[in-house]
Amino acid sequence: MQAFYADHFVLPLPEGHRFPMAKYRLLRDRLAAELPAVRLCQAEPASDGELALAHDPAYIRAVSEGGLSPAAQREIGFPWSPGMAERARRSVGATVQACRAALQGGGVAANLAGGTHHAYADKGSGFCVFNDAAVAARLMQAEWGRAGRRPALRVAIVDLDVHQGNGSARIFQGDGSVFTLSVHGARNFPFRKEPSDCDIELPDGCGDDDYLAAVEQGLAELSHRFEPGLVIYLAGADPHEGDRLGRLRVSDDGMEARDRRVFDWAQQRGIPVAMAMAGGYGRDIETTVRVQLNTYRVALSHWQQWQRRAGAPGAAEAGVRWQNGAP
Repeated sequence: MQAFYADHFVLPLPEGHRFPMAKYRLLRDRLAAELPAVRLCQAEPASDGELALAHDPAYIRAVSEGGLSPAAQREIGFPWSPGMAERARRSVGATVQACRAALQGGGVAANLAGGTHHAYADKGSGFCVFNDAAVAARLMQAEWGRAGRRPALRVAIVDLDVHQGNGSARIFQGDGSVFTLSVHGARNFPFRKEPSDCDIELPDGCGDDDYLAAVEQGLAELSHRFEPGLVIYLAGADPHEGDRLGRLRVSDDGMEARDRRVFDWAQQRGIPVAMAMAGGYGRDIETTVRVQLNTYRVALSHWQQWQRRAGAPGAAEAGVRWQNGAP
């Protein structure tokens, strides 16, 4: 199973900054030590042309050349630096590469960062510079079409970060080829939300049973209204009870059950999944890393199931069917 990283492109932050930048390297170290079947690959940067599939050229230029205003930097939550710009490109590139790997027979692949769903076409917000899922969805659709594949690729963004995916929702409003599903805290950031194709809001203090019921409701709604050929899964660790920004009370077992529901849903329909880690702000950073590592355990087990199916008699024909996302 391929997983793409860019944590060695360090974003320099001032002392005391609340964003847990160290979690990405800690996760990669734990994966290398405990899940050697996950093949760690360095992410390539997204190009200007790729970014422009979801972002305004003027905004791309401002990020690249240091032209962001102080107000724009405050909204993002990061000071501009060359490292910030490079890391943002590679975070998008990692999700692009994960999507390609999933679609090209891997079935499941991942970005060790990503899930930057607060970024709009013309601005960043909430620790998100570029919207990796939006760029990757549109690029995969373009590459699918250039290869002459039919029908056109439809993409579902299954966003289970505790914060609503407002940037993704705005970018894809009116686009019937991408379905945005967001299960999130009703009273959490962003305080002005955008309408997704399906929004399910949760009260503060929501525990395992109610949370899992909401996830199942969202997946049922997705099944009823849309037939994707690719799922981009934002597997946020921040619904966890140990998260300082999440305001929910989902246990370790609840988080694992959530991940299994998503991967089971996709696998039952033969839909490839590209996963991004999205948010995680544990009071103890090791808690976030543990939750994310468990998500990788679930993802790896489903990748292994996908490979067994692909190796079975008749898999060549089935693989074409799976990659088109038909049941």
